[in-house]
Amino acid sequence: MNIDVDKLSKRLAANATISDYDFWRASKTINQALYMMERYNLPIPIDVLRARNIIRQARSRRKNSFY
Repeated sequence: MNIDVDKLSKRLAANATISDYDFWRASKTINQALYMMERYNLPIPIDVLRARNIIRQARSRRKNSFY
């Protein structure tokens, strides 16, 4: 599966139906899942890391677009 992180994060940041709280909540949920995987020595799926990267970039783009 080929995922363009940059393109997807731009689309998410521009989407007005997704609130800043939704981005924050998704980020918190992903980080909590990663913590639990690490704590119990479970393998971390690359898709979870990609999702975290996409959410981080989208939040950053949205913050920077207001200035």
